[in-house]
Amino acid sequence: MATDATPKFQNRDFRPVQQPPDFHPEITMVAHDGLQFWQFMVAGSIAGCVEHMAMFPVDTIKTRMQVLGSCPIKSASVSHALRSILKTEGPFGLYRGIGAMGLGAGPAHAVYFSVYEMFKKSLSGGNPNNSAAHAISGVFATVASDAVFTPMDMVKQRLQLSSSPYKGVFDCVTRVLREEGFRAFYASYRTTVLMNAPFTAVHFSTYEAAKRGLMEVSPESADDNRVVVHATAGAAAGAVAALLTTPLDVVKTQLQCQGICGCDRFSSGSIGDVLQTIVKKDGYRGLMRGWIPRMMFHAPAAAICWSTYEACKSIFHEINANSDNDGGT
Repeated sequence: MATDATPKFQNRDFRPVQQPPDFHPEITMVAHDGLQFWQFMVAGSIAGCVEHMAMFPVDTIKTRMQVLGSCPIKSASVSHALRSILKTEGPFGLYRGIGAMGLGAGPAHAVYFSVYEMFKKSLSGGNPNNSAAHAISGVFATVASDAVFTPMDMVKQRLQLSSSPYKGVFDCVTRVLREEGFRAFYASYRTTVLMNAPFTAVHFSTYEAAKRGLMEVSPESADDNRVVVHATAGAAAGAVAALLTTPLDVVKTQLQCQGICGCDRFSSGSIGDVLQTIVKKDGYRGLMRGWIPRMMFHAPAAAICWSTYEACKSIFHEINANSDNDGGT
């Protein structure tokens, strides 16, 4: 039977070995164990709302640049798109549809992060370096959250369009139900999942790897710079994932805005048909329309989201620890 033999073999003649200056001890990633399922949901909901509300104007510019027909701003320049919106609609134009975002982002991110944490715990086996587990957990999370978020995302994008025929969220929902049916809310769901599955897989695996790498750079100050670590790792993950999945995001925008203020309507809703239409009208560069504002959105958005989420988890962790201490006294 193994026992702790350290006290029996201590020798005062032994001296500690001087470590080289570039030596760094192994970092042990401490998980937020003990959080309840509802706490993950609340933390995720707060993080999602803060992220999307803060970055909504950039999302509006991206949507305007991605749609075809009479809706889009013809120039691919972000500055031109911004000036055009401010000139014709004023600052309010950058926030059209923010109500729909508020209604969808909270519940969707609550599902997103709670499902991710659940599968991450189940699949990783306690190994913080298991990138495959992080990627697979992210895919499960996005499939579940997209089912919640897609209807409000469609409403949001239709309200963001120039000369949108809808007065607000309620008007858009009721008219879409009456004129196009319930299926219209999920016209882009398949494309959204096909886009967000690889996006999330890249995002989560990059985030976990970047976070660990940053903590290894300066382990002695890892706790003091925890917010900076989460924000930096999140920004890197968001930028990489956004760039790689831009073509599918363009397709998703086309499907969600089809038939509105001159945008093309697609009879089949096939991803292939939409891709062919985009390439025919705008060439292959059309598949990357809006990639700059998309990266401008997702890099800081991910930084905001992850740092907020981890901060909320830390607060809940402290609350739970204090509750346990009070219960034990």
